[in-house]
Amino acid sequence: MNTEIITLAGGCFWCTEAIFKRLKGILSVTPGYAGGTIKNPSYERVSAGKTGHTESIQIEFDPKIITLEKILEVFWHTHNPTTLNQQGADIGPQYRSVIFYANEKQKEIALKSKNLLEKERVYKDKIVTEITPFINFYKAGAYHEDYYDKNRDYPYCTYIITPKIQKLMLNFGKEIKEEYKS
Repeated sequence: MNTEIITLAGGCFWCTEAIFKRLKGILSVTPGYAGGTIKNPSYERVSAGKTGHTESIQIEFDPKIITLEKILEVFWHTHNPTTLNQQGADIGPQYRSVIFYANEKQKEIALKSKNLLEKERVYKDKIVTEITPFINFYKAGAYHEDYYDKNRDYPYCTYIITPKIQKLMLNFGKEIKEEYKS
């Protein structure tokens, strides 16, 4: 099987991981940090907003089942790509919106999808999502893996992530893996 990898940042990685792991064709979603300047950053350092990293997810997917175009469609519609360094109450450069492309084909697809949204004026404000070459990715600690599914009763999960999952189910229901439909 030929798989591809794309690295995305769209706010808190607990949110983005919970969204993308539910999609058919997604083989793995790994929370971590990308785009920064120091090696092996800790959650605490990234959270302080001083490393240049974003809370990111690295997605391995089967392009025969889900296209990068579809992944980016979900990405654009499950976070706010018009707020600089912020997603809701999560504020700082570690929460900025970024597509880290691995090759020229991914770059072309990302730029095309962003340009289409801007042309169609899907958002009233300008899209500030960065589209930048992938340089590095550091896996977050095990504590952050499957965070939403392990902690659904935690207030952040209840009030922030659950509504995003509901929006995903409403808008992309046919793309959802069977085990997450109930």
